[in-house]
Amino acid sequence: MNPHAKLLSSMSLLLGTSITISSNHWMMAWTGLEINTLAIIPLIAKSHHPRAIEAAIKYFLVQATASALVLFSSLMNAWFTGQWDITQLTHPTSCLLLTTAIAMKLGLVPFHFWFPEVLQGSSLTTALLLSTVMKLPPITILFMTSHSLNPTLLTIMAIASTALGGWMGLNQTQLRKILAFSSISHLGWMTIIMTYNPKLTLLTFYLYTLITTAVFLALNKTKTLKLPTMMTSWTKIPTLNATLMLTLLSLAGLPPLTGFMPKWLIIQELTKQELTTAATTIALLSLLSLFFYLRLTYYSTITLPPNSTNHMKQWHINKPTNTMLAILISLSTLLLPLSPMILTTV
Repeated sequence: MNPHAKLLSSMSLLLGTSITISSNHWMMAWTGLEINTLAIIPLIAKSHHPRAIEAAIKYFLVQATASALVLFSSLMNAWFTGQWDITQLTHPTSCLLLTTAIAMKLGLVPFHFWFPEVLQGSSLTTALLLSTVMKLPPITILFMTSHSLNPTLLTIMAIASTALGGWMGLNQTQLRKILAFSSISHLGWMTIIMTYNPKLTLLTFYLYTLITTAVFLALNKTKTLKLPTMMTSWTKIPTLNATLMLTLLSLAGLPPLTGFMPKWLIIQELTKQELTTAATTIALLSLLSLFFYLRLTYYSTITLPPNSTNHMKQWHINKPTNTMLAILISLSTLLLPLSPMILTTV
């Protein structure tokens, strides 16, 4: 891809995200979402592979539909209330339409169908952007309108997303699809607490972004795209694979790693809100996704399965240490002792 075109797309992506997260007017927020969508499409389709073109078209159609619903929701709210302020979303039908639109943009169940396919057709770097940066503007809009949304609807969508993300990830062998269903499952945790403690949703998103970035960059470093090749990638950079194992366990939410913190706080908050049934259900459903995280962990270590593999072992590579990757992996595994300090900001 032309460096100038890549720079233009990256700057447009940054601009669109900044406009949406800093605006109070619906039209400005919609403009930022549209800039974001148009900026990421060249990055998805840059490989000129049929699967990449298919992913770009699917992404464009879904995001265009969701943006139209956002615009329709804001217009309806302005028509009945005379307010264009994002925080003044009060009309019931507008709230329902906005919830649908944001669910489509994020990939929540039942609007999840596009996300695994788009990630599978993209490169690891673009898949990282789709899993993290592209979800910040919709989550910001949810954050600003959280007091107006229907908590029952959000809880149902959250539990369904956690269930489907764990269930569909069980039989996948492509790492990008596994991480896509992992993202859907984590979005369920973020959504279920949105109306009760929106700041906790943002904390969960930030920690998810941190850990997912470390996982994607580690996979990109070893050029690993599917489970059979992951099985032999430990010979390339053994230290990186050992730390990747810890990062994947952190993404699964096992103590005493960083990923346990948001799940712990969300279950605690749900219990305070007397939603013990929802907390128990979402905690049990997360065990489904724990299975494929453990399978990834098993494959990433020096524990080859008993059956023979058709893939040759990779040569050991003495590459220079990536300082940023080392910092991200350290933060992804060691932040849990800082929970009391982080809690004071929530």
